[in-house]
Amino acid sequence: TIEDLRKQDFTESIGIIESSHFKAGIESPSELFPFYTDIAFEAVADSFLDVRPEQWQWNEESRFIPLIVPNLFLDIYNFQFALSQGLPQLSTAAIQQIPLVIKVQSPTGDLRYTGRIVGFSDRIASVLVPQSFMQWANQQFGSSDNTQVSRVVLRTKDPGNPALSNYLKAHGLKTDADKTRFSKYRRIVDIVAGTAGAIGLILMLFALLVFSLFIRITIATAKADIELLLTLGLSPKALSQFLMRKFFPVQLILMGLVLILLSVCQYLISQWLATQQVILPAYPAVLTFACAAAVLLVIFLNNRQSIRNYVHKHVQQ
Repeated sequence: TIEDLRKQDFTESIGIIESSHFKAGIESPSELFPFYTDIAFEAVADSFLDVRPEQWQWNEESRFIPLIVPNLFLDIYNFQFALSQGLPQLSTAAIQQIPLVIKVQSPTGDLRYTGRIVGFSDRIASVLVPQSFMQWANQQFGSSDNTQVSRVVLRTKDPGNPALSNYLKAHGLKTDADKTRFSKYRRIVDIVAGTAGAIGLILMLFALLVFSLFIRITIATAKADIELLLTLGLSPKALSQFLMRKFFPVQLILMGLVLILLSVCQYLISQWLATQQVILPAYPAVLTFACAAAVLLVIFLNNRQSIRNYVHKHVQQ
């Protein structure tokens, strides 16, 4: 399943969340604030962390284990546990100064390490330790042969991509619903955008008709001059080229202004949406400019055909 997930278009990279296969506990070294709890650790590659404290490192010679905990843990303590027990509420800076004793059970007895919370994560809801410590401890003290992966972290450009939500649902995979909440809105936006695109296509066809009528009306107002030029020997081809130079450059300039305005608006909107954790490309896609070129080509052909038909009609008369 991991390899299949890795091959999906919405996947940028996948990190395996490693679980501890040894027993451990955390206690306070101070009698002023006594507590003890069994604990299970997890670890993931540093590239998938949303915080990278300076002390986030470990080697076999180190007796200090840095910890990263979810912000949710601190919220539960401050707004539920502390209030109900009459304990002081703690800021992130204060809790990072509290030393901890980490006990790891080994075949020869408990090993004691010094620990401290060095960061808070909004991405992974578990107590994290450096991956180097996790791999070493599982190898040294692991009591389980079950190394099956139960959780992964997925990096994707667009968490609201409906394809991602559909894949997870189809394969019975679970994720934080808050991370993919935009997928429902994305489907609605896709429908609205598709409808707007269809309406835009119809309006473009009407615009081509209006352009054609405008050219005919403009030429009709200069009917006497055109007939005079033809009488004086100006070829229909030269006259058609002259009229094209009168109409098409204006349309070309208008299309350029529209693309510039579109690019500026999309850039400003993308910057605002980034503050709302919604990803939008900063500039229009290449396909947008290709479509603009295609529209210009259609306008050019429509103008040329309209002018040619009208000029040849007067020649025949």
